[in-house]
Amino acid sequence: MRLFKPAKAVLCSSLSVGMLLSQAFSCPATFAQDWAKANIEKSPRHLEFVDITSGKRKLKCFVAYPEVKGKAPAVLVIHEIFGLTDWVRSVADQLAARGYIAIAPDLLSGVAPGGGGTAELGGDDNARREIGKLTPEGIGADLDAAAKYVTTLPACNGKLAVSGFCWGGKQTFDYANKNKNLKAAFSFYGTCPNTKEQVANISCPVYGFYAERDSRVGATIPDGIKVMKEAKKTFEPVTYPASSHGFMRVGDYPKADAGNKSARDAAWKRWESLLKKL
Repeated sequence: MRLFKPAKAVLCSSLSVGMLLSQAFSCPATFAQDWAKANIEKSPRHLEFVDITSGKRKLKCFVAYPEVKGKAPAVLVIHEIFGLTDWVRSVADQLAARGYIAIAPDLLSGVAPGGGGTAELGGDDNARREIGKLTPEGIGADLDAAAKYVTTLPACNGKLAVSGFCWGGKQTFDYANKNKNLKAAFSFYGTCPNTKEQVANISCPVYGFYAERDSRVGATIPDGIKVMKEAKKTFEPVTYPASSHGFMRVGDYPKADAGNKSARDAAWKRWESLLKKL
């Protein structure tokens, strides 16, 4: 069992609940992502939306293909609490640029008026409200459907990792506990598990990416380390200095502050290095 101690797991207890919510949800508007959309539109890679079957409904997924000679591993990307935004699609494209097939399911598929998903909900507040209605069983079924679709593509070598951001970071832990075929799990500033039942079935290494200025999530890291260690599971969390919750997205903004941009760059470098081990 390997264990990596978090670098500077800072608990910013002086932040108020209101400030934390602002930090998590009120970074530059997630739906105002023209810069991310522009990056996707100029991507040279093959990008597409597909509808796959999940139970009795259609699950909309965004798939990004790498420009490689042979078959490639796949990464399942679980979006933030804001749903399948342009930034999440840009993450899939950035993974494809590094040689991986990326699939990002819209877990809000079908919940908007008229049967639409994230795009049709019209804003962060609506997305958060609807995502709060999702059940663990429904989320797991959707992720299973996306995992099956991507790993059986002719271009895929069958290897699959899961990644997620904020709300999706917690779902990453949950899905690693559900799917024993995963090769790795990458949780970005998602809350950690605190019971043995939540980690008992994890069979792959879990890598955590955390922000220094994020007391809400940071407060869960010690319990995550404890339960993973007791269960003899691999958990390697790293906390990035001078960063805030959502730094992977915030650090992508054209006018990102130095701390979040540095954290974003360092996290991508680490993530890329770990993906090469798949």
